[in-house]
Amino acid sequence: MNVECRMRMALIVLLAAAVGGPALCAEQAAAAWQPSRGHEQIPIWSGTVPDARPVDGPEVAGTVVDADGHPNLIGGRPWTYVDHVSQPTMTIYAPQGRNSGVAMLVFPGGGYNVLAIDHEGSEVCDWLTSRRITCVLLKYRVPCAKAGPYRDCPTALQDAQRTMGLVRLRAAQWHIDPRKIGVLGFSAGGHMVAALSTHFDNRVYPPVDAADKESCRPDFAIALYPGHLAADKDGALNPDITITSRTPATFLLQAADDPVDSVENSLVYYSALQKAGVPAEIHVYATGGHGFALRPTGSPVSRWPQLVETWLETIGIVSK
Repeated sequence: MNVECRMRMALIVLLAAAVGGPALCAEQAAAAWQPSRGHEQIPIWSGTVPDARPVDGPEVAGTVVDADGHPNLIGGRPWTYVDHVSQPTMTIYAPQGRNSGVAMLVFPGGGYNVLAIDHEGSEVCDWLTSRRITCVLLKYRVPCAKAGPYRDCPTALQDAQRTMGLVRLRAAQWHIDPRKIGVLGFSAGGHMVAALSTHFDNRVYPPVDAADKESCRPDFAIALYPGHLAADKDGALNPDITITSRTPATFLLQAADDPVDSVENSLVYYSALQKAGVPAEIHVYATGGHGFALRPTGSPVSRWPQLVETWLETIGIVSK
């Protein structure tokens, strides 16, 4: 393995640690990620990307492998990371069959270092579209320059706010109900869900066009094994996250044995939602680890999609 690959290993190791071993980029890295045929990536910034920073090389996508060069498996299958994203995009996945009018922005995790683009991204879109929901997969900028004691990612929030505005602006074109657009994220993407849910009153970048006049408040929010939300293990919420009665209804799920992001992240966020009078539902499983996403792992936590579907019915987003 070359020196460059060893240096880049640090960007992926957080995810791989959650599923059983160190990860290497090795010779698995390839060209920039592309969605499957029939799905177009759309740049979310029409001109200069705000707060752009140099990245060390072009965008790459590749299979995560272990120290011996074998694919690092989740649910028995390899998974793909994306790195060096400087031009964020959104990819629209249209619903299968009758369109419910509901849309969901999906934020893959990756510690704000890389993006777990398939099992926490495109595979999630396949599930959502099978449930008649439009999926918008956000390929946000990574790695980012993390800010503050809680290692927030301001550029990821910029990309999320911008994408929500664009989806609302084009809602009629994509047959979306602009009052039924939610967000779903995993790990660092789960933190993005909370960040967007609590930072929607003001754009964190200079407005560009009509999309930035649209509300970027999600109508509902789903955060799975989120990080960056707990200030400590004594029940304190990250002070950068300010919950009010306008924070959207939220679904939280995490495993108590999560080795990457402590379950305290979900617990303190749920408690704060309750105190603010925000409708919220939380599911904590004894086992399940981190990074499982939709793939069956043999743990009961893998049944979470059914819980989400029921919750969406309960809050009136989808019909029974």
